[in-house]
Amino acid sequence: MKKYLTLFLTLTLPLFIFGQAPINDTITRTATIKTNIVGNSVLLTPETPALNQIAGAPKAFYTHYWEMGDGSYSKEATPKHTYKQKGEYEIKLWATNNYDTGKPPTTRPKKIKINSVTDDYLDEASMEDDFTLKRNREPVPEEEIVTILSYKNIKNYTTNGKIYLFFNELKYKANNFELTDTRFHHNEKSVLTGAFASTQNIENNNTYLASLNDEATNFRNISQDTTIKTNLPLTLSQAQAMYKNWRVLEFDNMEPEEERNIFFSLKTTPEMVKDTSAIISVRGIYVPDANYDNHKVKDMEMEIVTSHDPNKMSSNGTFMNYRLVRFKTLKYKIKFQNNGEGPANTIRLETDIPEMLDKSTLKVVDMYPKCDICPKRDVLYSCLDTTFTKTQAIFTFKNIYLPGSEQKNVKEYDSTKGFVKYSIKFAKDFHKVKTKSRTAIIFDKNDPIITNYSTTRFLPGISIGAKMGYNSFSDLRNSESYFIGATLSPYKSYRLYWQIELMNNFHNYDSNIDVIEEFVDDAAQGFRYLQRTTTQTTYKNIDWDVPVLLRYNLNNFIGIGAGLQNTISLSEKSTQNTFTEQFEGDAIEKNLFNSFEESSSTSESFTNLRTGLLFEATAGFARIGPSLGARFIMNFEEDFNYWQFYAIWKF
Repeated sequence: MKKYLTLFLTLTLPLFIFGQAPINDTITRTATIKTNIVGNSVLLTPETPALNQIAGAPKAFYTHYWEMGDGSYSKEATPKHTYKQKGEYEIKLWATNNYDTGKPPTTRPKKIKINSVTDDYLDEASMEDDFTLKRNREPVPEEEIVTILSYKNIKNYTTNGKIYLFFNELKYKANNFELTDTRFHHNEKSVLTGAFASTQNIENNNTYLASLNDEATNFRNISQDTTIKTNLPLTLSQAQAMYKNWRVLEFDNMEPEEERNIFFSLKTTPEMVKDTSAIISVRGIYVPDANYDNHKVKDMEMEIVTSHDPNKMSSNGTFMNYRLVRFKTLKYKIKFQNNGEGPANTIRLETDIPEMLDKSTLKVVDMYPKCDICPKRDVLYSCLDTTFTKTQAIFTFKNIYLPGSEQKNVKEYDSTKGFVKYSIKFAKDFHKVKTKSRTAIIFDKNDPIITNYSTTRFLPGISIGAKMGYNSFSDLRNSESYFIGATLSPYKSYRLYWQIELMNNFHNYDSNIDVIEEFVDDAAQGFRYLQRTTTQTTYKNIDWDVPVLLRYNLNNFIGIGAGLQNTISLSEKSTQNTFTEQFEGDAIEKNLFNSFEESSSTSESFTNLRTGLLFEATAGFARIGPSLGARFIMNFEEDFNYWQFYAIWKF
């Protein structure tokens, strides 16, 4: 027995051990930070795990985002940073895997200590604008992104002001982001989110002062940026109407020309809109001087992705209300990146244009590299040319220089990226069907890179219809039946859709006449007579019909449908009339000697539940508007099969 037990363990133990080995996909990938400190300068080097190449995609690579712990950041792969002061700093790294099948690696922050200042700190101006919003990568569900809010004091005096950050758009049911961390480096502080008080004063260029000769002197107190907004309460109320969440920050003692950064860690939620062509946004509002309502607004649009691929197509029309598309303009954005070892001189974007869109309304809104729109003649300078085929728009960057990410001496990966943003309107007549488009990106004479599909879907919407008509019961005597009701269906469905109805019927009819003749022996009078009894019941009903049917529009004008219908009598009043006649004589010769009439009435509620099949056809405006229809209802009870003829108007 012991020998068999030993043999069993020998055979099964290796299987158990290897069976418990972790699967590679479950291992969390990590990147580490290597530092080389010389005085107050630090050279940073990332050590990242191997990439898992997406089949058929360009060569996989990493992009990097560093936070230096002193309010500075870098997107270089191996940046060198000089610290201004001695002290302890915490360095953070976010490495993003492009064209890779796995998740981005996680990185532990690394603390360093600067003991001496040997190199001069160069405080170089880096902001072209006084307020910007940037991010380290596109949002992927259940991953973290960093939003970099940068602001600058362009006044000629020290300022105190406010900053507002709005996120999680109301148009999406679920939250897209959770704010997990905010990193300040210049003594900024958070205030209550309801603290939207403002001065109601507008900083005016022109302040009039009294002069010695009693004339008004036009004194330009402080220079103004004419592009800034001045109605802060309106801007805040508009932002509150678009976003669910916001943060309010205050800053102070900001010197002229000083630049500052605030870093927000946003964890994308599992419920994030998972359509890879959807565009979501974050809004920032910068009030440079708390004494005035002058402010600037920046919207940062982001494309939701499932993997970090630089070549992408996205749209703001992922889900649309079909009733309102006449008043909507779609915006598309095509992003691309040159991953080659050399610069690209010509970039061609072959973009699908769905039939429901009007190519003649296409307008280029923005692009990078920045250049002019090409004229009709050939030119030697850089320009963007737009041409059309039957199904495509073709954007061609001519005579440009877009460096490659593998090119020598290229440190800033953002310089290798470009985009085209364009707007387009819907055509005059199109159906409510899902549509999608994508782009083929061609760098010089290389093979095309195909982007994801950018889809446009329409919300179902609700169409309420008014319906009235006449019911024809051929098997019932003296039947009169009219109805009025309402229908509920998706708005302007293209082909197949469900429809539910509620109709109130007013139905009057008579039962069949029942005649009984019998001889009666009258013992008291001593003779025999014939008695005829005629019985008839009159019904006055108020019925509810609840049809549920599946309809199909053959085209814009003809539709057919089939389904089930339940009917119940909400109230039923029946009156039974009995007329009795008495005759002397035999069956051949009869003499009426007596007659009398009796009547009785009864009322009931919620009776006569009936179920049947229905088949119908309509002609007119099948999808929306007025139409005429005929329906046959085949009940599972005798005498209640009938035709229904009606008019309907769907709104």
